[in-house]
Amino acid sequence: MWLSALAMLLAAASGGAALAANPQPRDASVTTGDGTDIPYTAYAGSGGRLFIWLPSEAGLQPSEQQAARLLAAAGVTVWLIDPLSGRFLPLEQSSMDKVPGGDIAALIKAAGATGKRVYLVTTGRGAIPMLRGARAWQQAHPSLSPLAGVILLSPKLFVATPDPGQAARLMPVVQATNVPVFVIQAGNSPWRWKLDRTIPALERGGADVFLRLLPGVRDRFNFRPDATPAEQALGRRLPQLVAGAAELLDTVPARERPAAALSEPPPKPVGRKAHELKPFAGDPTPPPLSLGSIDGKHRSLSDYRGKVVLVNFWASWCPPCVHEMPSMQRLQGHMRGRPFAILAVNMAEEPQTVRRFLDTKVNVDFPILLDREGKALQSWGVFAFPTSYVIDRAGKIRYALFGAFEWDDPAVIKTLDALMQEH
Repeated sequence: MWLSALAMLLAAASGGAALAANPQPRDASVTTGDGTDIPYTAYAGSGGRLFIWLPSEAGLQPSEQQAARLLAAAGVTVWLIDPLSGRFLPLEQSSMDKVPGGDIAALIKAAGATGKRVYLVTTGRGAIPMLRGARAWQQAHPSLSPLAGVILLSPKLFVATPDPGQAARLMPVVQATNVPVFVIQAGNSPWRWKLDRTIPALERGGADVFLRLLPGVRDRFNFRPDATPAEQALGRRLPQLVAGAAELLDTVPARERPAAALSEPPPKPVGRKAHELKPFAGDPTPPPLSLGSIDGKHRSLSDYRGKVVLVNFWASWCPPCVHEMPSMQRLQGHMRGRPFAILAVNMAEEPQTVRRFLDTKVNVDFPILLDREGKALQSWGVFAFPTSYVIDRAGKIRYALFGAFEWDDPAVIKTLDALMQEH
């Protein structure tokens, strides 16, 4: 485990030790080629590194401002940028897809004029404009200088969350990225299970990719309102995480990196989808599902042929999963004595964690299956938590959706009733 002098200095600061005084942050802006002013707040550091930091689609967070202050005091200059307001875009995920790469390239140019080595830092959907910006810069500067690389915290690199049964598409810029990239991935996150696609895609483009997995924390660990003590502690270490990533990016040998070709044009931003139980559009034959359960028994989906089965993929650290569980229990009670069953598949948590959750948070009596290694999640193509599938009495997938749902809604019960009456 690396722990540089800078990281140790930041660790001391997070423990209350004083750092060198640094000037107050100042507001400034960079003008792009089309005359748009992109505002930023600069936290000046005395060293040779400069972070261009784009907050996520959730907006600028106090923890990011605190990280910028600590980094600046330790010698790293930080620019907290705001391309959304510069483009008069609302604060939402789809707006990130509308930020031109040229805006980020203009910021890189201005940052390079300071003589410092430049790193792009962002979270979530901010990964898309940052990767586009890096590519726009290298189209004119294949040596990359002064750009050292991109640091992505739990990046969202897919076009959109697909409906269950549909293929997930990576944004075209992912496979057209060949700058050094450092991914810092929360372990308790749906995106953790997509690393087997995102990392190879980046590498196919020619990128040197580093990965650091953060076990036991969720996405946005540094600003979650429901953050656990472990997440709060790691949030305080955010400056060390990004500083350490920058140091490893510096180990990549310099070489010419001509911009990779885009295989397809950027897709149009995707808005919010209607949240409803939809007919399943994929292969109706479900993958095998045979797992041990929390009560020590072994259960297989095939054992429930002749019943309508709700297969639900969930995790105790997923608030929407927790929200919908009481409605699932009410549905279970409503359907008691009828050809209906619920199989709730837990995502890769330790049995003691699941038992503690069931003892203290929810009270359910349907089977809880343990997918310890995430193999069922992958074979079923689960992309988001929770994801649910409704299997008919013949063993075929008929309906599916992702996201929390009120399962005892009368319209849902009517749909399930109709399936139970089929022969």
